[in-house]
Amino acid sequence: MRSLNLLLGALCFCASLSATAQEFPVKPVKIIVPFTPGGTPDLSARLIAERLSAKWAQPVVVENRPGAGTMLGANLAAKSEPDGYTWLVASDGTMVINPLGGNAPYEVFKDFTPVTQIARVPFVLVVNSSLPVKNVTELVEYAKAHPGQVNFGSAGNGTPQHLAGEMVKQAAGIDIRHVPYRGAVPAIADMLGGRIQMFIGSPNTLVGYIGDGRLRALGSAGSSRTPSFPDLPTLSESMPGVAMDVWIGLFMPAGVPPAIVAKVNADVSAILNDPEVKQTLAKQQFLDVAPTTPGELTQIVRNGQQHWGRIIREANIQLQ
Repeated sequence: MRSLNLLLGALCFCASLSATAQEFPVKPVKIIVPFTPGGTPDLSARLIAERLSAKWAQPVVVENRPGAGTMLGANLAAKSEPDGYTWLVASDGTMVINPLGGNAPYEVFKDFTPVTQIARVPFVLVVNSSLPVKNVTELVEYAKAHPGQVNFGSAGNGTPQHLAGEMVKQAAGIDIRHVPYRGAVPAIADMLGGRIQMFIGSPNTLVGYIGDGRLRALGSAGSSRTPSFPDLPTLSESMPGVAMDVWIGLFMPAGVPPAIVAKVNADVSAILNDPEVKQTLAKQQFLDVAPTTPGELTQIVRNGQQHWGRIIREANIQLQ
């Protein structure tokens, strides 16, 4: 009798989860984006929100909550009710690099449920066109012949651009100097002016200058060649093992019913796999759309923790 009761209880629980997923959503859904409006995570979230609003006949709204290096918005999402109605669209900077600094007010696997990766951001290594190098091998040779004379910029200490430069520096054994800025835009401006020579960053801020010849693209920082730049070699083709897959992902607070997580994963993945959506994000933001299972996103985060943790320790970077 006790076994029968346990079985009936389990069946009722599963039926309850199924009903919950079928009914979801019955009220508006909020997507927190811990960045200012107009950036790549924001535009990705808005495209998803627009498509889901039409599919679900319920408002899906984006709320920008920047601050504290994206930790403000992430913490708000982490502390939200785990009912599936508050989401977070965040980057690896939010979910990997910030926690490695030890001062994030949240723990990724304690406070969040990974849902799906949205896309990879194919960072590109560029140099000022006046630098006499045509590829990554020539850049390394030049840096070795001119120690301390090649400066690379970043959007700030501990940002993905900074860590990418440190990764190249460690792997190639070259003496290049980091110059942090308050954002990517002033760093790129100084590179155009010749005050720094190298930058690794998102192509949507670089492609215009590559096109007019003021900057020269030497390599893609991803683990494989990107559809956005199919003819551009990866850094790992010249420096084996040197790769960084910057990504944007969708998360919910920990404790959201698994059936809701599965429904959201399926519906968001269907949107991201739509050819029109893929083309829009590739054309406007140079994103490689790549939805995953929740488990795959979990592994992506864990891999990032191991990879960037090693870079940070070996370069003795103090994250703020």
